[in-house]
Amino acid sequence: MAGAETPTDPTIRLAISDAIATITLDRPAALNALTVPMKQELLLALQRAEGDSAVRAVVLTGAGRAFCAGQDLHERLEPDAAPLGEELRERYNPIARVMRGMAKPIVGAINGVAAGAGASLALACDIRIAAEGATFALAFGRVGLVPDTGATWLLPRLVGASRAAEIALLGSVLSAADALAVGLVAAVVPGDALGAAARDMAGKLAAGAPIALALTKQALNAAWERDFEGALELEAELQDRAGRTADHAEGIAAFIAKRPPRFSGR
Repeated sequence: MAGAETPTDPTIRLAISDAIATITLDRPAALNALTVPMKQELLLALQRAEGDSAVRAVVLTGAGRAFCAGQDLHERLEPDAAPLGEELRERYNPIARVMRGMAKPIVGAINGVAAGAGASLALACDIRIAAEGATFALAFGRVGLVPDTGATWLLPRLVGASRAAEIALLGSVLSAADALAVGLVAAVVPGDALGAAARDMAGKLAAGAPIALALTKQALNAAWERDFEGALELEAELQDRAGRTADHAEGIAAFIAKRPPRFSGR
């Protein structure tokens, strides 16, 4: 599928090249606010990237001046809008599960405002790089709602309990510089350099050993639910699996030969 692009729903674009799947939220006139069809297409794009053996890393970004402004509130006023609990269980939560459970690392290229569920999507990425003008806000309280799509689980683990409470309860807006200071993003770059920076990061991840990266992501996810002894045992189990791969043998051979490794994902 190298170089392929989905010809389907124009609100989500999926392009695959050089082992990197780039998923773009593409509803710029509405600041990429999420509608039901858009959520369905985003889930499908993530699943396609997950299931494509040619893909080793994913970049998630937005078109135009926003990453994602969250839920399209106009849609919530429609008479047939699903109850919010149902909307979360059927549409938002599956997206968050795929992102966190995906074996492939996801780089969030946060090009502008990330608010509400848009901020939650950013949090669900493994690594985030922000444009200088990007902002983050869990703005749910402004419309009398609760942070969702995994935000209440992810945010305290990324910035600590006290700062997470400030951001979530006050609806504080973090600038890109603020996000960098609290460890929410890995880097801040000029807006016109964001795409290249995200792709460079994804390229480094794509060049890594896929099985080892997947197992590392699994261990990091599990660490919050285990005590130290449990983490040690999981590391031993995962290391045993990694040590039996062809990539491990290739890594050792490359180290001894003083050449770059060529990982195959086996």
